[in-house]
Amino acid sequence: MKHKSSAIDSTTLAREMAALSQATPADLKTRWQALYGTEPPRRISRDMLIRALAYRIQERALGGLKLTTRRMLAKVAADASAHRPIEVAPAPTLAPGTVLLRDWHGTQHQVIVREHGVEFQGKHYKSLSQVARRITGARWSGPLFFGLKTQHREHADGSR
Repeated sequence: MKHKSSAIDSTTLAREMAALSQATPADLKTRWQALYGTEPPRRISRDMLIRALAYRIQERALGGLKLTTRRMLAKVAADASAHRPIEVAPAPTLAPGTVLLRDWHGTQHQVIVREHGVEFQGKHYKSLSQVARRITGARWSGPLFFGLKTQHREHADGSR
């Protein structure tokens, strides 16, 4: 969230968050109506209602999501509704003629992007992954091996 000057200080904000967990269902409904201008969804759980209210309170106090983030979320929602594949970050596109360099165990390897595939050591390959396998002797993601995408490591708790 972006920081926005607000009349609410951190102590008041913390108090408001804590009060939500102690509120009655009627109090939560009233608070929802005040913050969202509508009735809360009929089948929303108490936990989800509190989370949504807490988010809105913080959003008003501290600022909301950046416009670019809101646009990206709207696109993801539209793609999901239309049953299209969801692509958050566009895959990098490499123009034919692009040269990729990768040092591996002290040797520099050069790959040239062609119209349909890539060229490595004078031979044509369908994918960067085939070249990465040829260089390393192991299965690699070609885009990962050549630094075109980053590896997200999953922690023991499932987060990234």
